[in-house]
Formats: sequence, structure tokens, C-alpha cells
Amino acid sequence: MKPVARLTRLALVASVAAAFGIAQAKDLTIGLIMPMSGPFAAHGKQVKNGIDLYLAEHGDTVAGRKVKLIVKDDTGIAPAVAKRHAQELLVKDKVDVLAGFTLTPNAFSVAPLATQGKVPMVVLNAATSSVTEKSPNIVRVSMTLQQDAAPMARWAWENGVKSAYTLVSDYGPGHDAESAFQSTFKGLGGKIAGEVRTPVNTPDYAPFLQRVLDAKPDAVFFFVPNGEDGVALAKGYKERGLEKAGIKALATGDVTDEEELAAMGDAALGMITSFHYSQAHDSPENKAFVAAYAKAYPKDRPNFQAVAGYDGMHLIYSVLEKTQGDAGVDAFIGAAKGMKWVSPRGPIEIDPQTRDIIQNVYIRKVEKVDGVLQNVEFATYEAVKDPGKAGK
Repeated sequence: MKPVARLTRLALVASVAAAFGIAQAKDLTIGLIMPMSGPFAAHGKQVKNGIDLYLAEHGDTVAGRKVKLIVKDDTGIAPAVAKRHAQELLVKDKVDVLAGFTLTPNAFSVAPLATQGKVPMVVLNAATSSVTEKSPNIVRVSMTLQQDAAPMARWAWENGVKSAYTLVSDYGPGHDAESAFQSTFKGLGGKIAGEVRTPVNTPDYAPFLQRVLDAKPDAVFFFVPNGEDGVALAKGYKERGLEKAGIKALATGDVTDEEELAAMGDAALGMITSFHYSQAHDSPENKAFVAAYAKAYPKDRPNFQAVAGYDGMHLIYSVLEKTQGDAGVDAFIGAAKGMKWVSPRGPIEIDPQTRDIIQNVYIRKVEKVDGVLQNVEFATYEAVKDPGKAGK
């Protein structure tokens, strides 16, 4: 065969292969924006651990496309930094999917870019209810604070708590937790004995806890960002004598996050929380996840953020399999709506109307299990939707 004829034939074969999808598919590039340094670095570490664990178990190729991760450090509550990273990922790296966003202000700042850039945005933690309303291209696989807080109020009323004081951090998720707890509790007949909002990263909760003690409620409901704030709050609750006064400690589960339980020590014992994930969750899926996590990261304990990273990758893989590799925003969001699977946290679903997560919320108590502090589940509210989007 003459060289010119041979080249012509090869070109024809290549064009036919491309037309029928036989050619090598373009890499699927995911831009991850998370705090990898600074006061919220543990968030990014746990999410990345969950992502890497999923990739180790399922491979780095989906629907014929090799998965490529580009990680950007937003350093913490830094909307301008997150926005700059997103612009670079979209313009320079031409990512197919934006993901991460452990903090609400950062998710808010990037949402318009996801709309303008016509890319899917998978939120792996940021828990303010309105996050998914900031762009039609957002899907959330984590939680909302209202979703976790409302069942706590319901359980409290059903178990003899008639008056409660709320103490929350003064930013979006704290406001959501406060409103959900108060509206649910008052709707059932409960009394709010008082409320206080504290600055984020408060080192000393003593003056705020004294207000609670003076009000003499049956219980106090807490929300603070997981980390050092939760440690300071748990210790302050015991040291200020609220437990001795008979004031029950209720909270959302981020306060007793597995990563912080050791630092809290016995101060956390007996705290009752409502949340969608516990390392101690009793299911085959979670036992397998915890065992794999312990093998991969023997110095760490898996928490809700690790599960969010794991489930975020499950969503992306399942969507790409459903769309046969198409990551275009319309195909991606269309495939994500209504998707269901069994996570290490239990059965979950992406609400087809709101693109938010529907999941079980568990009532737990901090206990020692084989010498280790654990959030032991003892009651379940099934298939909870975000109350902030009721009727939407």
C-alpha cells in the first residue's frame, strides 16, 4: 500500500472511531476546593481521605474516562480565595466538575461561577440550607443544619424536655440550626428559655454558658463548627455546672465529631446529638467502610466529612455511568436528580426537586465502647428532607 493511501485509510479509521465513541475519551477533571491548611484543615483532610478511599476501591476510570483531581486550598473561611481558585480551575484547567466546599461562605462565592461556567458543582459539606438555591448546577451530598437540628427538637419534646435554651455560632449554619430547632420545638409546644449567638472560633464559652445556667431550662441546644469550638464547649458545659444543674446537653452531631471526641474526653460523655453519620453506625456498608478507612488511614477516625467525600465520588461515578461519560451540566444534573444508593451512613437520595440530600437522621449518645468514645445511635428519623425547603 502506498504511504499516502495508508495515511488516508488510517485517518478515515480514526474519524469513524471517534464518531462512534471508540477513540480515547477525554480525562474527567474534577476541581476540588477545600481547606487543606489553616483552622479548618481537618475538614479538607477528611474529605480527601474519603475521595481517595473511593478511588482506591473503584479505580480511577469511569465510563472510559480517566479521573484527574486538582486540589486547591481555600485556607478556611475565605470566599475571595475560593472564588479565585474556581476561576482558575474553570478558565485555565477547564475542569468538568467543581467539588468540595466544606464552608458555606466559600460555596456561596463560587456558585455564580458554576452557573456562568455551565459546570456541575458537588457540595461535600457546606450546610446552610440555601446553598443549593444559589445555582441550578449544585448538587449536595452532605447535609443541612436544619435537616439535622429539627429531629433533635422533636426527640427532645417527645422525651420530656419542655424548655430549651439555644446557643449557636453566629454564621449561616448556626442560624439555620437555631431556626430549625426553635421552630420545631415551639411548634410542638416547647418553650425557648433564651438564645445566644457566639462568634465563630470562640476560645471561651463561659460567659455564654452562664446565661444558660441562669435561665434554668430543661436543656440547652448547641451548634458550633466541629473542631476546637466543640471541645471548648463540651468542657465548658461540665465545668460551669450545667450538667449538675440537670440541664441536658443537646446538639447537632458535628459538635461530637469523631475527630474531636478524644480531645473532649469524658466531658463529652452523655451528650445527646442528632446527625446523619456515626462511625458506630451498625450496617454492613459502614462496617466495610470503617475497616477500609482504618487500614488506609490508621491514625485517623472516619467522620461525616470522610463519608461525604466518599459519597461525592459515588455520585460522580454513578452519574457518568448513567450518562455514558457525558459530564455536561444538563446531563449531569438530570442524572443526579432522584439518584438513590446505600451509603455507609444508610439509605440516601438526591431530592429531584431541590438537588439536596434526603437521609436518615439518628439520635445518638456519647458512650464509651471498648474504651473508645463513640456516638451510639438509639433512635432514627427516616428519610428526612431539608426543612428549609419544605414544600419546594
